[in-house]
Amino acid sequence: MQSAESSNKDSIPVGSLGIVALDSCRQLGEKIDKYIVKWRSDREHKHSSSPELEEYCRDTYLIRTSSPRFGSGEGKGIVHDSVRGADLYLLVDVCNYNITYTMNGIVNYMSPDDHFEDLKRVIAAIGGKARRINVIMPFLYESRQNKPHERESLDCAIALQELVSMGVENIITFDAHDPRVQNAIPIHGFESVQPVYQFIKGLYKAASDFDISSDKLIIVSPDENGAHRAIYMANVLGVDMGMFYKRRDYSAIVNGAHPVVAHEFLGAEVAGKDVVIVDDMISSGDSVLEVAAELKRRKANRIFICSTFGLFTNGLEKFDDAYDKGIFHSLLTTNLVYQTPELLSRPYYTGCDLSKFLALIIDTLNHDGSMSELLNPMDRINKFLAKRRK
Repeated sequence: MQSAESSNKDSIPVGSLGIVALDSCRQLGEKIDKYIVKWRSDREHKHSSSPELEEYCRDTYLIRTSSPRFGSGEGKGIVHDSVRGADLYLLVDVCNYNITYTMNGIVNYMSPDDHFEDLKRVIAAIGGKARRINVIMPFLYESRQNKPHERESLDCAIALQELVSMGVENIITFDAHDPRVQNAIPIHGFESVQPVYQFIKGLYKAASDFDISSDKLIIVSPDENGAHRAIYMANVLGVDMGMFYKRRDYSAIVNGAHPVVAHEFLGAEVAGKDVVIVDDMISSGDSVLEVAAELKRRKANRIFICSTFGLFTNGLEKFDDAYDKGIFHSLLTTNLVYQTPELLSRPYYTGCDLSKFLALIIDTLNHDGSMSELLNPMDRINKFLAKRRK
């Protein structure tokens, strides 16, 4: 990653930086804030004497907000600090199910719908006083519903249109289930970032003897929709890739989807090789564990599961059981969504921290800098691998 101390030192920021970390993203927002505070306090800015940089270096860039609820369950958004003329970055984790509110004396856990409504409430409370509003939503709200099979709603496209209609200029997300959803807002900023660099670093953390050789490693996609992730990672590392495709029973629907009948594999031989399964999300975990078990039946060596979002909607017991049976070696996810203490304590788990990367994205966008180098991690990956080879 480029040196933050030496970058963004020649340009004037778009506006005074403000980071709005909603309750769902509070911890991640605090880590991002610490990075930017340090970088800007150490940075020798070319225009340091300019009045426009009067608030460039601060003790914190976090803007205090809250989203209280009435006894009926209705909510409102409150902004407690001045945001006039600010360049705001709103952080929200719509998958954080650990936050509760009380309605009619009953404790409810917040759903993705609740988090998205709170985001809109805070934007409404800003009231158009900010110079620019940017939303960082790592897990894109309703992104799994990306195409209608019958007469179905396209909630993600509608949500994006709602945000831009409220004045949001840029939306930053990670590993969108289908990035083509940005066609719903074609003249507004939309970036879907891939955490490949962080996964590669995490793999070496999970196994110090991890070997990137074409005869010892293969990258596998658990389904056809995510093949582009495996292709990209395989090309970056110079190894083979494989893909499973799902045979489904289209005559039935279970939990909102057609059930998988079997996983069929296409690709190079996996016997004796380490395998990296790369996907955008783990929901229940059934599919990825079935794929891992199938790879083991094909005599694969160690299996590493990399997923941007670890939702674990059915708990961790099946992962514990699969690990005990030797089906997989390590499980890697990011801190872009809520992580339970139970997950963090598992011996097979390795977390990939994206807070520094997000801080660099925010710092760069605040200076209206180019995102090209951040969106293409090839240079950072090559430098990291060169260090490992030494």
